[in-house]
Amino acid sequence: MAPTQPEQSVPAVEGWFTTGNEPQLIGQRCVSCGTFVFPPLAVRCPDPDCAGQLEETSLSRRGRVWSYTINHYAPPPPYVAADPFEPFGVAAVELADERMIVLGQVAGDPTDIAIGDRVEVVVDTLFDDQVVWKWAKR
Repeated sequence: MAPTQPEQSVPAVEGWFTTGNEPQLIGQRCVSCGTFVFPPLAVRCPDPDCAGQLEETSLSRRGRVWSYTINHYAPPPPYVAADPFEPFGVAAVELADERMIVLGQVAGDPTDIAIGDRVEVVVDTLFDDQVVWKWAKR
């Protein structure tokens, strides 16, 4: 199943990812020590040995599956599940350059993913006109 994006799409969470042809996660990077942060919510560097300021930065589009799971039950509200509910995968992906782990849903068949698989960020429909980033096998 290929990722789909509605004509008029709205990011489910503003400021965490871009929605262009080559979507990117948006994070933060400490200007003092180089520590990366995602999601971009911190006000200063999370490294306890550094109090540096953070700047917005694009993160790697690609990485490797570090761990994953398949969710076989519908999450409770406010999550809006498909009716009928379809199991979906969630992967913890180690970003190629930053060497940090980022969680995200798996695009497509959740049984077709394995630890060590190479994946990249794609944008896919979450519900109606809302889109999110997901991990797709490369």
